Amino acid sequence: MEHLELFLKSIFIDNMVFATFLGMCSYLAVSKKVSTAVGLGAAVIFVMLITVPLNWLLDQYILQPGALKWLGEEYAAYDLSFLSFILFIATIATMVQLVEIVVEKFSPSLYNSLGIFLPLIAVNCAILGGSLFMQSREIPTLGLATVYGVGSGIGWFLAILAIAAIREKIRYSNVPPALRGLGITFIITGLMAIGFMSFGGMLTGGDDEAKKEEKTASIEEKTSNDQVALNAAETAKEELANNTNN
Repeated sequence: MEHLELFLKSIFIDNMVFATFLGMCSYLAVSKKVSTAVGLGAAVIFVMLITVPLNWLLDQYILQPGALKWLGEEYAAYDLSFLSFILFIATIATMVQLVEIVVEKFSPSLYNSLGIFLPLIAVNCAILGGSLFMQSREIPTLGLATVYGVGSGIGWFLAILAIAAIREKIRYSNVPPALRGLGITFIITGLMAIGFMSFGGMLTGGDDEAKKEEKTASIEEKTSNDQVALNAAETAKEELANNTNN
């Protein structure tokens, strides 16, 4: 259940484009055709599937304070967290180079249509953001890190696919001249972001109910404790009155 919740949350609630507005340069530039958007989106999913778990391993066994204790007690005091950005970007750049080689080999047309934006995945802030969010949210296991990476990639893929489909259809619409191009694209993106915000309550309803029950139980317990204290005070008052009379 935890894996499914994180998967859905990373796609719909914490969507890289609509929730945090990361990866907007590629999102806007390569979303003119659905075919191109599908190719780049698939590449992003693959890169995030590999880099987020790898960076989780780096974070757990190299970068965190005391993570090097597996090398010996003399290394337990080392803190290499300042190398997070460098190592994360190195991992991402390596995987992007692999994707670029594979795409150029097996799909030259897609490679040419993506152009400079395929190697620029290495500096796509959505890719780096996935690893940094994984680190800051302290995802506990490798499996959850993998699920988070795949979900974040799929979320970015759905975002660019949706805007590409809309931009293909909107060419035949009567858009005011002042809004044509990026203007109407930004407006549509904002409206889509508002729509995705509606998913925010999808995974929080149970939590809210649990919090309400917990609050009710706390109030009842406090009331019970107050009643016990009141009864004890009344008993003490009666005993004092009896002692005074005696």
